[in-house]
Amino acid sequence: MSDKIDNQREGTSLVRALGPVDATMIVIGSMIGSGIFITSAESSRLSGAPGWLLLAWAIAGLLTITGALCCSELATMMPRAGGVYVFLREAYGPPLGFLYGWTLFLVIQTGTIAAVAIAFAKFLGVFVTAVSPDNYLVAPISVGGYAISLSMEQLVAIALIALLTWTNTRGLEVGKIVQNTFTFAKTAALAAVVVIGLSLGLHSTSAARNAAWWNSWANGWSPQIAQPGFTLVGGLGLALLFGRSMVGPLFAQTAWTNVTFIGSEVREPGKNLVRALVGGCGIVVVLYLLANVAYLAVLPFPEIQRAPQNRVAVAMMNAAFGRPGAMCMAAAIMISTFGCDNGLILAGARVYYAMARDRLFFQKIATTNRFRVPAAALVAQGIWTALLTLPRTVTVGAATGRITYGNVYNQLLEYIVSADLLFYLLMVVALIILRRKQPDAERPYRTWGYSFVPIVSILLSGLLIVDLAWLAPATSGIGILIVLTGVPVYFFWRLRPIR
Repeated sequence: MSDKIDNQREGTSLVRALGPVDATMIVIGSMIGSGIFITSAESSRLSGAPGWLLLAWAIAGLLTITGALCCSELATMMPRAGGVYVFLREAYGPPLGFLYGWTLFLVIQTGTIAAVAIAFAKFLGVFVTAVSPDNYLVAPISVGGYAISLSMEQLVAIALIALLTWTNTRGLEVGKIVQNTFTFAKTAALAAVVVIGLSLGLHSTSAARNAAWWNSWANGWSPQIAQPGFTLVGGLGLALLFGRSMVGPLFAQTAWTNVTFIGSEVREPGKNLVRALVGGCGIVVVLYLLANVAYLAVLPFPEIQRAPQNRVAVAMMNAAFGRPGAMCMAAAIMISTFGCDNGLILAGARVYYAMARDRLFFQKIATTNRFRVPAAALVAQGIWTALLTLPRTVTVGAATGRITYGNVYNQLLEYIVSADLLFYLLMVVALIILRRKQPDAERPYRTWGYSFVPIVSILLSGLLIVDLAWLAPATSGIGILIVLTGVPVYFFWRLRPIR
């Protein structure tokens, strides 16, 4: 089907109602969730020094910016619903595009929405004690090595998913207003964290003054402490664990591709998608780096590493202002997670809508409602996401025998890290393939720094994929198996009678 016909079909369903500010708010709002406030704790434990922590965020930022520059050409060349799904389909064929969309629905998008919703509920628990992971409406029911439960925390998460799914079925204008309002608020909150940390920090005990910036061993670190059972020592051990320390920073930034999912609804996509991708990613990368500098300026390095429940930002505000500061930070993170989930819910449904239009998903998902949004896709995404909040992992303490419960989607997201990076790499390579495959296609924007920028992006992501495969082969292998579950499903959709 030609681009012209495809765009005409989409034009009868979806409406180009998003301007440059709206598209940028999708980028920023989908990126800033709970990650920047908590993942620095794990990164600092794995790398062992302030310099390595900042470098991890800087390299993750470099991957984001180079990826955004490459993605901008693809997005302006094919401004359609589905975004990355469409890019992979056009470059490699329908099967790979489907595997991306399938994995997005099965784990990546829905699992992230579930995780962010639980984070919202956790911080609501700071103000409402009844919202607790241990306050059960349905106590854990064992299912093999897992359990299913419904706690007040899980109920709040499900309610948030249902609320934001419903508001997004009311039309793009409603979703846009929610997104813009909460994105402005949480960007201001993150900026306030930066200003407070840089203005009130640099105490004599802070990491910025007291920790060895690059000598991890001088800070009491060793590869075996960072990852028990790790056998390598010296610089090689540090290099490999440094790669793993980038997982948190990368996942705090990966959702920037969400704006491509709504390419059919952005006005003047040849201009506005580039501005949103490059401008939005640039703002977030700078804020993330400065936020980590603020943490280092206020807190001793061990307090960053051992922040209660990894809440580094809360620990920083508590150190600066006591409990009132911690409460303000908890409120800011609630605003952040609320806005983040809205952006993820709004954008993710457009991928399944595009898949259904290609006859690769339930045909009902290819429809829009009277508000001209893919309501069926939003509802399907919401139901599966809500179900993902119910299963729990079960861990029995070796010494105490105490049972603790985790969340299955967190485990699934850990499995999918390498696969997600692989899709990122394939997206960048798609730029090179389509330059050769479709040389005469209209390109309102051509990647700045081509071909240096794509090569840098490919090399960095490739090294990280190899590093994670080396450190956690079982985890990476399970991630690939999750992706491959889409193979029989793809052939099912291809072979089933078209209705």
